[in-house]
Amino acid sequence: MSLKNKKIFMTGGAGFIGTVLIGRLIEDNEIVVYDTLQRNALKKTDLLNHPNLTLVQGNILDREELKDAIKYSNIVIHLAAIAGIDTVIKSPTTTMKVNMIGTYNVLEATRTLDNVERFVDFSTSEVYGSYAYKLEERDTTTMGAVGEARWTYAISKLAGEHLAHSYHKEFDLPVVSLRPFNIYGHGQVGEGAIHVFVTQAIKNEEIQIHGDGDQIRSWCYMDDIADAILLCLEKKEAIGEVFNIGNPKGTITILSLAQKIINLCGSKSRIVFVPKHHVDVELRIPHIEKAKEILGYEPKIDLDEGLRRTIDYYRVKQNDTSDNRE
Repeated sequence: MSLKNKKIFMTGGAGFIGTVLIGRLIEDNEIVVYDTLQRNALKKTDLLNHPNLTLVQGNILDREELKDAIKYSNIVIHLAAIAGIDTVIKSPTTTMKVNMIGTYNVLEATRTLDNVERFVDFSTSEVYGSYAYKLEERDTTTMGAVGEARWTYAISKLAGEHLAHSYHKEFDLPVVSLRPFNIYGHGQVGEGAIHVFVTQAIKNEEIQIHGDGDQIRSWCYMDDIADAILLCLEKKEAIGEVFNIGNPKGTITILSLAQKIINLCGSKSRIVFVPKHHVDVELRIPHIEKAKEILGYEPKIDLDEGLRRTIDYYRVKQNDTSDNRE
């Protein structure tokens, strides 16, 4: 990793992916994290004590506060967003405001900086709609039905992509967009299926599956998404491009995923099927040839290994919690 002596500004940097990335960058760079701290994975680490890290609690909807915090940055990594199906369905208006207006605010603030080397925009694989089978980045994206709350997330992130790349074309801002496919790993916060299944399996709790569990996902371990981000920061060829990032080899149905986690945990959890209360993504498998060709990206951690690492982490955490109660 050759990135050194940079001033890096991360919106939403206290989240799961941001925390993983900070761990990879903190020794050789100065990092400012700008976050509401609603989903705070950073607090579970010792990174907050590092002299190269500055934490600013703020909202990307606050233009003036954002503009002040971003000063002197060389690199901007824009992770802040409203995400998670339950959260999105409860707050579709906030989702649209944060993901569109907030992204505009971050782009405007970035445009005032001198010597910006990269603006990394985090989008989502949900821009492909309910069925995404090895679609290329240039393939048609899907808006989703108006009035269906789930698609407010996808359309707001897609609008953010269009906006970011408009700034690249009109103002020469060095933008890169990533469309992640189902990232998981230890320290995850929020509504991720693997996080939920693992913590329930360790406790031998009931695991609920919405529908009949035949939804298909490709799971990508956290170290592999961090590798992809670092490649986007290092390679000039990434500028102006959009990349699917994921691991096609980590493909499995939701039911099989739950069963695999139960087996790996040696758990007594039972699986219970519950009705779906929202539109779901039935098929999501990434096409990553563009990322391989331009970035040299190659996911390294297979699903079983990633799950073992995740299970080991949460098992230790559970044991520590139990010991503290004694």
